[in-house]
Amino acid sequence: MADIRRVFLGPYAHRDGPNYQWVPFQGRVPYPRPGTCPSKTFGGFDSTKDLPDDVITFARGHPAMYNPVQPIGGRPIMVRTDVDYQFSQLVVDRVEAEDGQYDVMFIGTDRGTVLKVVTIPRESWHDLEEVVLEEMTVFREPTPITAMELSTKQQQLYLGSALGVSQMSLHRCEVYGKACAECCLARDPYCAWDGTECSRYFPTAKRRTRRQDIRNGDPLSQCSDLQHHDDIDGITGTIEDRTVFGVENSSMFLECSPKSQRALIYWQLQRLNEDRKIEIRFDDRILRTDQGLLIRTLTQSDVGTYHCQAVEHGFIQPLIRLNLQVIPTQKLGDILPGFPVAGSGVGPSAKHRMWYRDFLSLLDHPDLNSVEEFCDRVWKKERKQKKVKTHNGKSDRSAANPLIRPKSLPPKAQKQQGVPPQSRAWLQTAGSTAEGSQRSLSPPQQNLSSQASKNPKMQGGQNTGSQATGEGLG
Repeated sequence: MADIRRVFLGPYAHRDGPNYQWVPFQGRVPYPRPGTCPSKTFGGFDSTKDLPDDVITFARGHPAMYNPVQPIGGRPIMVRTDVDYQFSQLVVDRVEAEDGQYDVMFIGTDRGTVLKVVTIPRESWHDLEEVVLEEMTVFREPTPITAMELSTKQQQLYLGSALGVSQMSLHRCEVYGKACAECCLARDPYCAWDGTECSRYFPTAKRRTRRQDIRNGDPLSQCSDLQHHDDIDGITGTIEDRTVFGVENSSMFLECSPKSQRALIYWQLQRLNEDRKIEIRFDDRILRTDQGLLIRTLTQSDVGTYHCQAVEHGFIQPLIRLNLQVIPTQKLGDILPGFPVAGSGVGPSAKHRMWYRDFLSLLDHPDLNSVEEFCDRVWKKERKQKKVKTHNGKSDRSAANPLIRPKSLPPKAQKQQGVPPQSRAWLQTAGSTAEGSQRSLSPPQQNLSSQASKNPKMQGGQNTGSQATGEGLG
């Protein structure tokens, strides 16, 4: 309030100069000062209707103050860059936590998502840190959020858009995990560790096992189970161990993603029969992504146990251990019966071809640039086989029925199409007889005679064509 009072006691904004820019007003300010509430203390005015005309005229010409009201810290509280959305709505809830009060902001976007953000002071309230707790999708389709209402009594957030109205809970403590360290690292004022799970925090409840540290987010000082474990593997209890298999010279993806958006992933490799862990170095062959580790070309040197750990606030939290086994290409024939091993010269018979032969051929061709290129080859191969089957089927049907004759084609098409030698004389005679005629080639004489006997009207008109056809056939 002191900052707001200081701004209203400062200079007024005034447009002046050739560019008509905003500058501080340096002239005389009428009395009582415009913006002051009318009272008997300042001139004895009971209402704005009693103010002098020069005060009303000055207020109309200078509706704004020159100095802005800066946010706490002199900078925006929340800044987002390189995103595909814009902020559209904002509501704030002041939450009582174990170590003080915190302002939790719910920010709606034009893509139908909601950001849950808390502002935490570092050294003082003028040095704030914004922590994104969650980013949730409210509507099934991307749509701008046009209205937001917060109910502290129901602990619900109501949202409106062009698609409809939705509601969401202000807190979802269960998503932060099932360990004390994960609950403390979340730094959500709504949640606390109650000894068994991460649950809703109530200021009035008195429980000795309740643990919460919003300002520092230090699980070592809050979680008693961490103070008795010197080994990093015992921090979160049982760590998931998984064995994965990959084929030599192919690609492999090791999935591991942190639950916290502020955590960094740290990868280590423990080779076979070694106790020492080495840090994985990333290059063109080994890539790090937000969802895990991508090895583009597997070799036998990649065999070992991969440790995925999350680092946050100097605290290292193991997430998963992946035991990678690399299968040599020469042993695929023993593991998968019927698989053609490169260099063996023995391939599967047509009767024993498996449905996944196309997928296995990708493993046998690690030099392909991409999966799309492989799929394109398979598609062309299948399309070629279908064309061959269709062509053979048409040829068999034509040979079985000698009464079927091809229709007349343009001269260029006749050259392109292979015509059987025994039918070329028939085509030439028919074409020379019917000069300048646009009629199609007539069928054989026996068919025409049978049709003429059934239809007497056609005998006279088709006589010339039948004779020409008969001479060509004879």
